[in-house]
Amino acid sequence: MNFETLISDFGIYLEKQGHAAITIRVYSCSVRLFFSHYNSLSVEHLQSYRRWLLECYKPSTVNTRILGMNRFLDFMQNRGLLDNEKANFQSPISAPTDSLRITPTGHYRLRPIREQKHTYLDTVISQKDYDRLKRRLKKDENYFWYFIVRFLASTGARVSELRQIKMEDLQLGYLDLYSKGGKIRRLFFPRSLCGEAIPYFASRGIDSGFLFLTRRRTCISARAIEMQLKTIAKRYQINPATMYPHSFRHRYAINFLKRFNDISLLADLLGHDSIETTRIYLMKSSQEQQTVIDRVVTW
Repeated sequence: MNFETLISDFGIYLEKQGHAAITIRVYSCSVRLFFSHYNSLSVEHLQSYRRWLLECYKPSTVNTRILGMNRFLDFMQNRGLLDNEKANFQSPISAPTDSLRITPTGHYRLRPIREQKHTYLDTVISQKDYDRLKRRLKKDENYFWYFIVRFLASTGARVSELRQIKMEDLQLGYLDLYSKGGKIRRLFFPRSLCGEAIPYFASRGIDSGFLFLTRRRTCISARAIEMQLKTIAKRYQINPATMYPHSFRHRYAINFLKRFNDISLLADLLGHDSIETTRIYLMKSSQEQQTVIDRVVTW
């Protein structure tokens, strides 16, 4: 089978499983990266690929690449292409190595690496910087980016979800998002945000359709948002490490728990399958931890 056809079919397989377009691109890139180094799919090559990833990338990237390859192996298994002849898999292996694990179905998958978890949140924009950012953007009459920041921090939206918001949703007060497995998550727009945003977008001639458009009247890309936030960070002397779209989703979660301490509700609002994922927002920054230690430890 032609490689490009296989990659295309892999993308269709992922789409049917409910994966977002960006996830499909990332997973497909993982597969392309593997086959740019190896001309066959074998246990030895998978092991070698994992070792190479560990030498070249940070842990989170390594795990993303591994996950992409594992989904590709699932796809190949689904297509019946993982027999010894077609995929060059050595099966069975008497003792699996550290790089491979055996799933309950007896098929090999790459094992992700363990990431050291920080017990603090330091890459989230502070409330002080967020408030200053809003003031400066308003003062400079940069309302387009003012509202991008406001929407991210006031709704907990992912950047991919922000791009889907339409004027009709804003007038309705919420947007229903369909995620993996057919689940529905409702993205709410606070009344204070709607009261400020609707007149602004109406003044730009947007009575219906998507809110965040480029000059060519196309939806702004996630990459453009990421890059512009970094530029804005430099302009207003805000730590660039905290200026990325997901940082404002974190700020939303932290502020929500400070005002209304219901972690179960927050998990639903953020679309988390597990409360354990949401628990990260109970952490403090390293500076906040130091302040607590200085106040408490007096012995």
